[in-house]
Amino acid sequence: MKIAVVTGATSGMGREAVIQLADRFGGLDEIWVVGRRRERMERLAKEVPVPLRIFALDLNRKESLGELRAAFTKAQPEVKLLVNAAGYGKIGPFGSVDQEEETGMVRINCEALIAVTHLVLPFMSANSRILQFASAASFVPQPDFAVYAATKAFVLSFSRALNAELASRKICVTAVCPGPVKTEFFDIAEKTGKIPLYKRLAMADPKKVVKLALRDSMMGKSVSIYGIWMKLFYVVCKVLPHNLILGIMNTL
Repeated sequence: MKIAVVTGATSGMGREAVIQLADRFGGLDEIWVVGRRRERMERLAKEVPVPLRIFALDLNRKESLGELRAAFTKAQPEVKLLVNAAGYGKIGPFGSVDQEEETGMVRINCEALIAVTHLVLPFMSANSRILQFASAASFVPQPDFAVYAATKAFVLSFSRALNAELASRKICVTAVCPGPVKTEFFDIAEKTGKIPLYKRLAMADPKKVVKLALRDSMMGKSVSIYGIWMKLFYVVCKVLPHNLILGIMNTL
């Protein structure tokens, strides 16, 4: 049985990934979807042509990972695509956001991503793909978004290293690094602060971000960056001192 696995499947780019995988990859027997809101995944199952196996789990909990591991052990699927899209961010100066929310970002954005990748990797065959959703926030430290940006810098670094490690197995790992995307992400993030105007002006369409991510993955790219502004930002972060960039960001 050939499957894809998508975490964070209830909304945003995780949900969009399920839709596009179901439409574009006819060889999949099932897509295993992981998220906290079962009702959303049940509705999604009615919208796509590939059967979904629903795991209503909170990846913050070790018991959830145990349940997922048991399902893999029993079914022994061949995983062709893993999409780690689960994650969240909170805006605000460090210390102004609840401590549990800040440490939770590390647990979901980093620890859960590692745990799921570790769990799924033994079931992946040659010419499979892993997409890890990082962010353009990973390119440079982000004032008022410090913890989130740090977690995404971790995802970018981990993904690029893993891509090199898995080259001999012909498994490509792509770090997806969009800028701001029009999803529920910012509805949650802005409960503790407001995103700057310049980020609002650069908001991207999640459908286009996911479409490019899948294409870049199939092309074997280690990093997928959507949009001319984010690609320019990536270059700027490589060229200019980060202290200078941080000063400009604070001014804006």
